Amino acid sequence: METNFFKSIHALQVAGNWKINIAKEEADKLIVSVLFFNDTIGDDARKKVPPILLKGTAEELDSGFFRAIREPVQDTAQLFANMEHFLKEKEQAKVSSQMEKDNVLKRDKEKTELQKQYESAMKKADELETAGKFKEAWMKVPQADLYPEYKDIIQSRKAELSDKFPVDLFNDPNTSAPC
Repeated sequence: METNFFKSIHALQVAGNWKINIAKEEADKLIVSVLFFNDTIGDDARKKVPPILLKGTAEELDSGFFRAIREPVQDTAQLFANMEHFLKEKEQAKVSSQMEKDNVLKRDKEKTELQKQYESAMKKADELETAGKFKEAWMKVPQADLYPEYKDIIQSRKAELSDKFPVDLFNDPNTSAPC
């Protein structure tokens, strides 16, 4: 006896497992329970999918079994695929959200660190200016390109300090060289 049962199961092209139970109801009637499931899905909702129940004679089941289960099994397989896709996307969103939080914290930490470095450099420049060391103070004022938000303050501070430099006869463009 040759059947096409397994070829017909394979032709459904669904990913999952099958539990098929056959019970005899009456002398010529059978009850067939078909449970299509997929244990690889992480969502417990997969356990709530009920089995397909078919009743009929052996001849009726032979002729209509695959016609009766095709659509429900394909719908269930699609449901499982959607569940798995949803869980993966949800996990990706969670990871992305955590990554974004980490990035924001990292940027805030870097900004705070840069702020501290700026304030420290400006404080050191003030101390050197107070000590009358104008060139050293000018050197301690941070570079404007490292702190674009303080560009105007930095440029103004450097100009103030350079105005206090002692006159250098050899490098001062305002002084004429003797003939």
